[in-house]
Amino acid sequence: MLLEIDLQAEEPIYTQIMYQIIEGIAKEELKPGDDLPSVRSLASDIGINFHTVNKAYQLLKQEGYILIHRQKGVVIHPDGIEKATEAFYAKLRKKIRPLIAESICRSVSKEEWEIICATIYDEIETKEEQ
Repeated sequence: MLLEIDLQAEEPIYTQIMYQIIEGIAKEELKPGDDLPSVRSLASDIGINFHTVNKAYQLLKQEGYILIHRQKGVVIHPDGIEKATEAFYAKLRKKIRPLIAESICRSVSKEEWEIICATIYDEIETKEEQ
């Protein structure tokens, strides 16, 4: 899995790293137990500060996507990712709410919103079947 980092994007680099690793897991490009590069190695490959990669890895660890072993390194959580809980659904609603409000302000219809969501969902899920 290759990460594509946009150094000019408004989105912080650590967030880009997190989202791409999570999408890699969703697409099954990254499977439970797969190794990830070390913080220093990934930072060197991308050409960024290792603290940025460390922040992304720590957040992924907190959310249960990866495990960090002092001796074994960084791996995708071998037990897989925890199923959605009420806390996850609450977080999901909180994150989506401003996007829906912004979409309504910009006259994006509910049907268009649903099509966009379905399209993105299918784009990610389709990778699983290949």
